[in-house]
Amino acid sequence: MNERNLTLLTDLYELTMMQGYFKEENANETVIFDAFYRTNPDGNGYAVCAGLEQVIEYIENLHFTQADTDYLRSTGMFQEDFLDYLLHFKFSGDIYAIPEGTVVFPREPLVKVIAPIMEAQLIETALLNIINHQSLIATKAARVVYAAEGDGVMEFGLRRAQGPDAGIYGARAAMIAGCVGTSNVLAGQMFDVPVKGTHAHSWIMSFPDELTAFRTYARMYPNACILLVDTYDTLKSGIPNAIQVFTEMREAGIPLTFYGIRLDSGDLAYLSKKAKRMLDQAGFPDAVISASNDLDEHLIASLKLQGATINSWGVGTNLITSKDSPSFGGVYKLAAIRDKESGTFIPKIKLSENAEKITNPGDKTIYRIYEKDTGKIVADLICLTHETFDSHNSLLLFDPIETWKKTLLAPDTYELRELLVPVFKNGTCVYHSPKVMDIRAYCQKELDTLWEESRRLVNPHEVHVDLSNELWHMKNQLLDSYHYGG
Repeated sequence: MNERNLTLLTDLYELTMMQGYFKEENANETVIFDAFYRTNPDGNGYAVCAGLEQVIEYIENLHFTQADTDYLRSTGMFQEDFLDYLLHFKFSGDIYAIPEGTVVFPREPLVKVIAPIMEAQLIETALLNIINHQSLIATKAARVVYAAEGDGVMEFGLRRAQGPDAGIYGARAAMIAGCVGTSNVLAGQMFDVPVKGTHAHSWIMSFPDELTAFRTYARMYPNACILLVDTYDTLKSGIPNAIQVFTEMREAGIPLTFYGIRLDSGDLAYLSKKAKRMLDQAGFPDAVISASNDLDEHLIASLKLQGATINSWGVGTNLITSKDSPSFGGVYKLAAIRDKESGTFIPKIKLSENAEKITNPGDKTIYRIYEKDTGKIVADLICLTHETFDSHNSLLLFDPIETWKKTLLAPDTYELRELLVPVFKNGTCVYHSPKVMDIRAYCQKELDTLWEESRRLVNPHEVHVDLSNELWHMKNQLLDSYHYGG
């Protein structure tokens, strides 16, 4: 991929705060920030994290050019010594993250940044922009793929995406979450993912008649012959003409390896059942019946219940924009500041009258707990980095807010996996990002660790994210100190 200098892709207050830290001589004060989200999008039971590769590219290319500092100078807000510092800026901190394609839940850090406060502050906006967008689309795509029940889902949304970047990286996220291909050719080139498509109504209309258009397309693309049958009359013209072309191909000895029809309008349940009957009677029972037309997971699930015979789905607008849930809501909060004398991290907490907005303090990591017999997720456990756990011992889990809700896991009945992995150490990337199709395969295994009750589209079961006993006590001691002035 081409390098893109996104250093000024930030909110102004990040830069004004940076200058303030610089002037106050605490520029090198090491801090910890956590990037997390509070609520699953779409009322879902989980989210799929995505965007880490682009975060890595952003950090590796993070630098201020002369043109950047000239522009900042023109605002009249920045002083020369700070601008000179920016010209020599380089990220020097550590970053830990949950790998792309992992199933994640609210309130657990997707990314943890340990860096001098100016550096950690600068990257907030771009990091959230990247992670929020791709995680949102990946989560939406996972829902659509789940509704399709094993049928292929193609991402067709480029022309409706909110700009080129949203189309490109939205396609990437959709592929991670399980789509079998994208119509976006540039995304195909950039990420080495399958590109798929058929033809438009304009192709049919540009020929003297529908049959000639179908024959011409079949001659050019015999191994990918999906014919759009609803330009004129689906049942009286489109499907009969498609059947005639398939018959001619068979008689000519052309292998029908990948062929079928696409429906883009009308009553998709009714038309697909009629089409299936006509294709079967003509001797083409394995023909693909593809559908598009403003699909989303709810419409796909409804069509399935209605007995639609569609086995391939092209999903555009509602997927690439996550139309019914257009934002992910990720936040970036200070969790600790390193004490200069002792070198230990002093936990920091953000208070709120809304309990959901009170942050978890300290230097943390996350363990995923699986049921040993099934491999399914029991819960996630946020703890302090120095804590250790042994699956040969019992483990008490409790809700961090409604603490009377407790689960005691018996020894040797569960397994643990730490989710956060090192990505940058001392400013150098130490993580190799897999190819998108490899992340896709990993994501499918991750989704399989969810109970079906957590995957259902409506009122899914909530996977609990618990705090360790030590972290819970630290958090409550901080709360008490603020409440009582201690």
